[in-house]
Amino acid sequence: PDLADVAGQPQARRALEIAAAAGHNLLFSGPPGTGKTMLASRINTLLPPLGEDASIEVAAIQSLAGKAVHAGNWRQRPFRSPHHTASAVAMVGGGSNPRPGEISLAHRGILFLDELPEFDRKVLEVLREPLESGHITISRAAQQVEYPAQFQLIAAMNPCPCGFYGDTRQSCSCTAAQLQRYSAKISGPLLDRIDLHVTVSRLPTEMLLQSDAQPNAETSKIVSQRVEAARRLQLCQRGKLSVALRTDELIDGALIEAQALEWLSMAIEKLGQSARSFHRVVRVARTIADLEGNANSDKPAGTLQRVNVGHVKEALAFRQLERK
Repeated sequence: PDLADVAGQPQARRALEIAAAAGHNLLFSGPPGTGKTMLASRINTLLPPLGEDASIEVAAIQSLAGKAVHAGNWRQRPFRSPHHTASAVAMVGGGSNPRPGEISLAHRGILFLDELPEFDRKVLEVLREPLESGHITISRAAQQVEYPAQFQLIAAMNPCPCGFYGDTRQSCSCTAAQLQRYSAKISGPLLDRIDLHVTVSRLPTEMLLQSDAQPNAETSKIVSQRVEAARRLQLCQRGKLSVALRTDELIDGALIEAQALEWLSMAIEKLGQSARSFHRVVRVARTIADLEGNANSDKPAGTLQRVNVGHVKEALAFRQLERK
């Protein structure tokens, strides 16, 4: 699999690059057959391999779950894709003799949830704690177990039950009540924790017919080089990826221009979005600035690009599915 296999979809490709550059959570929304699953499956081709310590962590969790560890995938990031019928125990772990669940098996890698609204809402809600803390605590009568769960969430969904809300070719057959119920399946707090929201539109037929002849399409190798450079810059300058920056570090240490902060504050207030959304937009803008800083050949290597209004505007555009 390679990113070059994806026809068109420049915004979705851009979102994948930003997500890979700092571990941002990402949600694709669009009609059936638009390539959401294909896009999600390409993220591992953009991520750098695991280091030795992280590989040992992943192997230990695999062993606890009774799964074999092979030398061939020693430094490979996990990619877990549980079915939407998965129970809360299957997702977070548990049992009489507690074992890691899907979120821990995805530690240091990707948790891909296809058809996100089809998951039981209670199952989705248990994701909120580990998305913030990076671990999950399982309490049983006789014992309490804590497992690491530092995963990157990539999700995909149709825009409505029939799948064609907003589609340019096929009319949506859903009622207003059906649309409301479908939207309510994903809670605001969970949606709030997903940094990048992308609508994947249906491609024109002529573009699909020409999709096999796209010599200028960027390959995963090219994009992964930018991703690795941005990650290296973040770790060198701040010791962590931008997704892990604390609130005080975002404002005081991220070198964000005052004009950018002022513009974002007004935009967030006008849109009625949350304080958490504000901070997540700044984190994404920080990642965009890091990607741009490495792309500027006129600046010394490792130069920290200031977050400007342009970075903030692009980051805010990726919050389109959030509701008040």
